Amino acid sequence: MAELIERQDSGAIARLVLNSPGNYNALSAEMIAALTGELDRIGGDDEVRVVVLAASGKAFCAGHDLRQMQAARGDEDGGAAAFADLFDRCARMMQMIPALPQPVIAEVQGIATAAGCQLVASCDMAVAAEGARFGVNGINIGLFCSTPMVALTRAVPPKAAFEMLTTGEFIDAARARELGLVNRVVAAGSLTETTMGMAATIAAKLPAAVRLGKRAFHDQLRLGLAEAYAASGAAMCQNILLPDTAEGMTAFLEKRPPSWS
Repeated sequence: MAELIERQDSGAIARLVLNSPGNYNALSAEMIAALTGELDRIGGDDEVRVVVLAASGKAFCAGHDLRQMQAARGDEDGGAAAFADLFDRCARMMQMIPALPQPVIAEVQGIATAAGCQLVASCDMAVAAEGARFGVNGINIGLFCSTPMVALTRAVPPKAAFEMLTTGEFIDAARARELGLVNRVVAAGSLTETTMGMAATIAAKLPAAVRLGKRAFHDQLRLGLAEAYAASGAAMCQNILLPDTAEGMTAFLEKRPPSWS
C-alpha cells in the first residue's frame, strides 16, 4: 500500500505523489487508505509547512476505480454496503485536506475527472499544466457525481458546476482558471517548478500565521457575514498577539527582514 503514495520531502514542503499510473491514479480503496494515512501523518508534523499533491504518469486522477466498484456488485447485497463504505471513506479523506493545518496545493497534469476533480477542488490551491482537463463525467455512464459535486460547488460558481455535472463535458485548464478551480496555468514543462515555487513562497511565511489563517479562512466560509467577521476578528487577535508577529511588524517598520523564532 505504501508505494501507492510516494512522499518526497523538500525542506518544509511535503510532496505526495499518487503513484498508480497504470490505472490513471484511480482512487481505489487502497489508494484512499494510503493517502488518508499520509495526510494524517502530515497533519501532526510541525516541520511540514506546505503540502503538494501531485501524480505520476499521464493523468492526475481518473476518479474512483470502476473495476473495483463493479466487482463489489457481486456481494450478497449487490454492493450496497461496499459502496456506502467507499464513499464514506473517500469523503472523510477529502475533508482532511481543508482541515489540515498546512496549505495543500494540487499539481495537475492530464485529466482530473470525477473524484479526481473532487480531489483538486478539495485542495486549497491548484496549478495546472496547459493540457490538463477537468470533468465530473459520471453522468456519461449513468452515475451523477453527487459526492464530487460537494467540493466542486464550493470551488466554482453553481451554474458552471451544474453544467459540468449534467453534460459530463470536460473543461480545459484555461476555463478551469476562469472559474476558480485552479490558480495558475503553466506550460507542462514548468508545472513542477511553478508549483514548488508557490509552495516555497508560502513555506517562507510565519508558520503560525499561515496555520491560523487557513483555519480562519475555512471557518468563515461556513458563516453568515456578521458571524464571519466576529470569528475572523478573533483569529486576527490571536495572530497579532504572537511574539513572532510583533517581531514581523517591528521589522517592517525598521525596514529589515523579520527574525522569527
